[in-house]
Amino acid sequence: MMRANWLRLALVIPALAGLGACAHGADRAGALPSALEAGWNGKPVCELLHQSASHRTLRCTFPPGVGHERHYHPPHFGYALSGGAMQLTDASGVRVAEIDAGSHFTSQGTDWHEVINVGDTTVTYLIVEER
Repeated sequence: MMRANWLRLALVIPALAGLGACAHGADRAGALPSALEAGWNGKPVCELLHQSASHRTLRCTFPPGVGHERHYHPPHFGYALSGGAMQLTDASGVRVAEIDAGSHFTSQGTDWHEVINVGDTTVTYLIVEER
């Protein structure tokens, strides 16, 4: 009897975790894609490096002139592997940020933003998102 309960629990928890992730994304963004799903001119800019029940790690690469269509992020940590000039557009407006290699940031989540590399160097981030 106890073994059957553990088996049911083992089947239910992953399903609930998946529903929670979907609900979180829907609450945060509506119909927008996540950073992993969003791309640029039909091509991906982020690749999934690792995923667990609690987080996922993305590597997002932006050569000069390449951007990231409008997307959302759950709470996350970001680390710049390489830097450059990125133009960011969000609800606050448009701004250009100089990103230094080795810089990092945290965010409680982003309802939406879009970016484009306006510099002459490739910008690459690691993004660790909560799930």
